[in-house]
Amino acid sequence: MTEKLGSMLDELDPMARLHEVLTLTPEPDAENGEKRYSGPSHWMPTGRVFGGQILAQAIIAANTTIEPGRALHSIHGYFLRSGDLSKPVHYQVEVLRDGRSFSQRHVQASQDGKAIFTLIASFQTPDVGIEHQEPLTLDVPSPEDLPTAASLLASAPPIAQLAFDGYRAFDIRHIPSPVYLSVEGEHTAHQAVWLKTLGAFTGDAPLQRAALAYASDYTILEPIFRRHGIAWTHRGLNSASLDHAMWFHRDARVDDWLLYVQESPTAQGGRGLAMGRIYNRQKELIATVVQEGMVRIPEIQRPN
Repeated sequence: MTEKLGSMLDELDPMARLHEVLTLTPEPDAENGEKRYSGPSHWMPTGRVFGGQILAQAIIAANTTIEPGRALHSIHGYFLRSGDLSKPVHYQVEVLRDGRSFSQRHVQASQDGKAIFTLIASFQTPDVGIEHQEPLTLDVPSPEDLPTAASLLASAPPIAQLAFDGYRAFDIRHIPSPVYLSVEGEHTAHQAVWLKTLGAFTGDAPLQRAALAYASDYTILEPIFRRHGIAWTHRGLNSASLDHAMWFHRDARVDDWLLYVQESPTAQGGRGLAMGRIYNRQKELIATVVQEGMVRIPEIQRPN
């Protein structure tokens, strides 16, 4: 099984797969004129379509209906159903409003005629105004001084190497350490990761923002896991993104190192809330992320 998966993934390198899933195919417009697109899915160890992929594809679909020069500044989305990896995801874009400064779009993603994700995206014409940001005060090692996921997983079973690193187009380096197989050190609801694409990522600013949204979903729930000593391989762990909100403050390239500082302020009711700030190496705040996720483990049973 592992050899079959590895052979399948070798057919395309991770960067090629990233570009592939971020390229949508136009479909005939809906009867009311709304734009329609479809997008492919890449393999995931969970067997479900990756939430970050759906986020990015929905952003790209919305952006096709926006006049040049207006930049994405916020998204608010809900994951409604799990996606089937073997089928394309279909996107329909509804124009909600085009004002003098702002435009809003509603995007619905579906498979087999059923909605699996819904997104509201807002775009703005460039403007000037007051400026400030939350400073980056965390003292962290540089990404070059941290081990790669591949080196940390070198002695792990091949299926674990494939699941946590082999399919990803992003180099992700954890601070203090990953929670792939175990949780080392203090069980705290804080962590940070450096991330960037494995190679050069060509594309304009809208595509860079879509790719950043894609990557923002990789590790955002991990502070919840870390706080409770739960690794991704915890027996019976059932987790899924429920919603995802993201605000884009400044332009950045995803093939430059970005620091994603994450925390979880609360978990309850089989759900956990996670928040993240993304900075560039000049300590400029690039984006802010908030996500609630379902986190269930068999040791804590739901009431009858």
